[in-house]
Amino acid sequence: MSEYVPTIGLEIHAELKTATKMFCTSKNDANETRPNVNVCPVCMAHPGTLPVINREAVRHVLRVGAALGGTIADYTEFDRKNYFYPDLPKGYQLSQYEFPLVSGGSLNGVTITRIHLEEDTASLVHDERTGETLIDYNRAGVPLMELVTEPVIHSAKEAAAFGKELQLLLRYLGVSDADMEKGHMRLEANISVAKNGTLGTKVEVKNINSFGFMERAIAYEIKRQTELLSSGGQVVQETRGWDDVKQKTFSQRVKEKSADYRYFPDPDLPSLKLSEIPEFTPEALVKSLPELPGQRRARYVAMGVKEADARQFTENPYLASFFDEVTKSHANDASFVQRAANYIANDLVSLIRAFDGRDTQNSTEIAEISNISADSFEKIMLLLGESKLTSRAAKDLLAHTIREDGRRDPEVVARELGLLQEAVSSDMVDAEVARIIFEHASVVADYKAGKEAALQFLIGQGMKALKGAANPAQLKESFISAIGRTEA
Repeated sequence: MSEYVPTIGLEIHAELKTATKMFCTSKNDANETRPNVNVCPVCMAHPGTLPVINREAVRHVLRVGAALGGTIADYTEFDRKNYFYPDLPKGYQLSQYEFPLVSGGSLNGVTITRIHLEEDTASLVHDERTGETLIDYNRAGVPLMELVTEPVIHSAKEAAAFGKELQLLLRYLGVSDADMEKGHMRLEANISVAKNGTLGTKVEVKNINSFGFMERAIAYEIKRQTELLSSGGQVVQETRGWDDVKQKTFSQRVKEKSADYRYFPDPDLPSLKLSEIPEFTPEALVKSLPELPGQRRARYVAMGVKEADARQFTENPYLASFFDEVTKSHANDASFVQRAANYIANDLVSLIRAFDGRDTQNSTEIAEISNISADSFEKIMLLLGESKLTSRAAKDLLAHTIREDGRRDPEVVARELGLLQEAVSSDMVDAEVARIIFEHASVVADYKAGKEAALQFLIGQGMKALKGAANPAQLKESFISAIGRTEA
């Protein structure tokens, strides 16, 4: 085991869902493909223009803070973060330094340092054909939340788990789509390794755009720094990028310190006394929160749902809503809840995948393609619990309902299809048992020779022939009795 211990802190940026940009009335549209159309004199930094704070963006960040149990600022202000780069029209970025909107809080056991609000930069587009770099200012000035954790994470998997839980939280709150492929959410990891009880030199890996990339980048950097220190070298404090093709980090520039940015309060923006704004008080913010992902998972587990199913439902709002609707009248019936959870998590999802051919793990797909109402599904679960349907018959009924029409009464459909156990007469069972024994004489001989699996095969053939409508226990007795008669 290595004597070097990794320490990781995260900085996560998330573009916020607002109608307009952070300090102007230009449209905030992440789906706009035409370059430089959502711009105005304010976000393009024309002389004489004045910024105005986006109230909804401030509310979004404060609600995130309330959800994480952070301390909501009483006083806050915006600062100018000075640096020169082509994607920054002003020559400075409006951000927050000394007085962030939120301090403290925690998520997934990871302590939060601060959450603040700033404006995003423009997008640089590199043209490999011409070698030119073009600038799209549509994103310049979009409200951007930055969350900084304490350096309390010690593995790549722990870091990725935190990022995924934060992404889920942002979506539950409706403050950001947090789509990493579209750049709505961007990850930066500060990584150091050192011997126990100390902190090493910090290296920042920037602009990671997937959780898989983050895990691999952190794991690589831990290995690189450990090998460097073990061989007598020194780690340089710097900013590095991640090359997923080469599976390695690469040096970008020496890491800046806060003094390099020459922060100072922006003279064009007023400071805010948040306690004087009724909707921004901690009590009002907490009251505005929906059921959060952790709370939903805990509720499902308390109802008797398996951990894995509870997590699957929580991560998929459509499945969660469907499950809640199905079980709303049966929350205290653990048997019904567990049965419904199992059939939704496994059978329903698998059936939708089979019939539709799309990846049903994508939460936006479920409501669009599931041709079954919660009422119909609830009725099927009740029929199953009353032993009017076998497990096989329930699966067949679900398949038919999704394929055909989920609005009809499942019991009527089951009777029409001959799936109800009460629809199978003893004469029908006896006839099928006799036929199967005749057609599978060798299997019958195996059973007589003591092979119990042979009997299960025969029962399976009977269930198949009777479309799952027979009672398996009764079918077993029928086969044993009929085989016994053949011996007499």
